[in-house]
This record gives sequence, structure tokens and C-alpha cells, in this order.
Amino acid sequence: MALFDQIFEIIVGEEGGFDNTPSDPGNWTGGAVGAGMLNGTNWGISAAAFPSENIRNLTQAQAKAIYLGTYWTPCSCDKLPPSLALMTFDAAVNNGCERAREWLQAALGVATDGNIGPETLAALATAVAQPGGDAALAAEFLARRVDFMGGLKTWQTFGLGWSRRLAALPWKAMSLAQPCPA
Repeated sequence: MALFDQIFEIIVGEEGGFDNTPSDPGNWTGGAVGAGMLNGTNWGISAAAFPSENIRNLTQAQAKAIYLGTYWTPCSCDKLPPSLALMTFDAAVNNGCERAREWLQAALGVATDGNIGPETLAALATAVAQPGGDAALAAEFLARRVDFMGGLKTWQTFGLGWSRRLAALPWKAMSLAQPCPA
């Protein structure tokens, strides 16, 4: 099974099917929570991010195509070691691609321009060549993400669930059976 397929199964397992929780900002389109139209989230694809999609009837195959084109490819996850691909992809889905790319760059100690280019990939290659390098990077990435998410105004409502999800990521990364890309 390809790395994307393995990670997609992990993320979809966390996201689940259709949800229409009124307090979830991702469920709203057309303005602030309560001012717009409540459309829901399905397979982790939200009405707020994809207002033209029929969220309620979105199939898992459609969600997978959206994930690949909107999050996986733009975050260069295919060029990352499995643990960092999982961390980066999960962050992109929940927090946006630019923020996920910047957290990866910050963990690597390179300029945080949101572009996974030659400088970032060279720093990545150097870091993961060190003993425990990919685990250290994944931990630093995760720490930056937790720090950000803890400051969100929705943390009181969703923080415990997000904490569980984030705490489980390193364990789930261990289940990925894919060698690092060359």
C-alpha cells in the first residue's frame, strides 16, 4: 500500500463521516459561526473550506481525491519520511497547508516561507540522516502544532479531542511500513 493510502486511512479514521456540530467553525459557510449556513463536515472535508462541495453526500473516494490534491501534494508529503508525512498531512488537514509547511520548516531551522523547496529538502535530508533525526523532527513539529492549537479560542470545546489525536500521531507513525523517499 502506498504511503498516501496508509496515511489517508489514519486521517479518515480520525475524521469519520458526516458531522454537523454547530460549535465547529468548519461546519459554517457564508460568514461567522452562527451567521452563515450550517453545512457540516464529512470525511474531514468541511463546508467552510469547500463551500461548493455537497458535503453531506461526499463519498470517501471524493474526499480522498480532495486530500491528495489539496493537502498531500501541496505539502510535498511524498518527499517526507513517513512520520513527518503523517504529521505534516494531518496538520495541513486541520490547520492549513501553509501553516503545516511552516511548522516543518521551523522544526528544521530553515526560513519559514511556506515553500518546501531545495533548501528545506536539503535540511530535511541532513536532519533525518542523524540518529533519531526523523523522530526529533516529528516531536518538534508536533510541539509547535500543540502550542498553536492550545491558543485557539475553540480549544475549550475541542481541545481534549485534539489532544488525544495529536498524542496518538507518533504511535500511528510507527505503523507506517514505507521506507523514506530517496
